[in-house]
Amino acid sequence: MPISLACTECTARNYKTTKAPGDYVELKKFCKQCKKHTLHRETK
Repeated sequence: MPISLACTECTARNYKTTKAPGDYVELKKFCKQCKKHTLHRETK
């Protein structure tokens, strides 16, 4: 199931990935807008 990952600080949608149904995705990724590593959560 394809999803977008959004930065929790600036809400920019920087990454796209896939996941299994029923899982919730939170990853620490580099945000190009904030220019630092931040927590990214799944969005639709």
